[in-house]
Amino acid sequence: MSNVTNFGDQLTELKEQGLLRRRRLAGTACGPEMLIDGKPVLSFASNDYLGLASHPHLIDAATQGMLRWGVGAGASEYLGGHFPPNRDLETQLATFFGAERALHFATGYMANIGIVPALAGRGDTICADKLNHASLNDAMLLSRVDTKRYRHGDMAQLAQLLAQTPSGRKLVITDAVFSMDGDMAPLRELLALCEQYDAWLYVDDAHGFGVLGEQGRGSLAHFGIAAQRIIYMATLGKAAGVSGAFVAAERVVIDTLVNHAHSYVYTTATPPALSVALLQSLQLIAQGDALRAHLHRLIVKLRSGLADLPWQLMPSETAIQPLLIGDNQQSLKLSEGLRERGIWVAAIRPPTVPQGTARLRITLSAAHTEADVDQLIVVLHDLAQES
Repeated sequence: MSNVTNFGDQLTELKEQGLLRRRRLAGTACGPEMLIDGKPVLSFASNDYLGLASHPHLIDAATQGMLRWGVGAGASEYLGGHFPPNRDLETQLATFFGAERALHFATGYMANIGIVPALAGRGDTICADKLNHASLNDAMLLSRVDTKRYRHGDMAQLAQLLAQTPSGRKLVITDAVFSMDGDMAPLRELLALCEQYDAWLYVDDAHGFGVLGEQGRGSLAHFGIAAQRIIYMATLGKAAGVSGAFVAAERVVIDTLVNHAHSYVYTTATPPALSVALLQSLQLIAQGDALRAHLHRLIVKLRSGLADLPWQLMPSETAIQPLLIGDNQQSLKLSEGLRERGIWVAAIRPPTVPQGTARLRITLSAAHTEADVDQLIVVLHDLAQES
């Protein structure tokens, strides 16, 4: 983008490049069938992977939580108090992941930008995957540490970077499931390198928690790994269906964050009513093997049905199934063509993804039916014939 000073010119340039973002008005609760800009659509754009966002048990729990605790927390937990539902949620999250402690944040973004600068500062080194989420990139900037980014999933390059790292704390940061590609980080290999070079491993499992591993315990459980040097973060607004995020780790790590994570210390606490709902959500996740099995069947069905399209599905075994288009304007055209036929799939363009890799980001939910997936397959084939 050219160096312009006028905001209007910047927006015009974004529009001409097919990069201008706009918000669509959602007229119904989150679910497969929604109203978007007043039009009924079948949505494949949500991260509600288990279909819990409108689950009646969570609605009932949140309602009871509001009747007991109100709708707000009023202040930070240092000023207004650490409410019992928030305390109980942290205890249950730590137990669920077999960690000593857990800490609850308002969002995943706030978790990352609070945790990373609290754990690494001047004189330390961060090594990070180049395709990590934007919140992790922002967190690294806030930390003001020496940052080294390795090619996506390239363990040989990461090993070289760690070997060249001087004294000081070392922190390796990765998404577990990459939000725009849908592939998984090689967590076993990452942990082995962290053990070899005495580094902490920070795992952002926003898109694996609730979906992967035994009882939905996430990507660490999926790969069968655990270690004291792992700092595990996951969000609670995707598969968990509510809102927020948490980090689970050794007691000394959590105590450090309680004292130094600015996005926790200096913000109003999460409403305790949401924690009441999340406690119910944890139970549904643990009991959700049937939901995860259904979701897996949908993933297999979609990949089989779209295998012969002129556009390529990117390699992914997760609920995120990106259809690589390449051109920004064509991806927007396809997204609009789907919407005109009653299906909502978001077009993802730079800078969210690298130049030349614009895509349709198809996300599946256990709330979808096989008929829903069949409908998407048919419409995409129709659009392919018309293009």
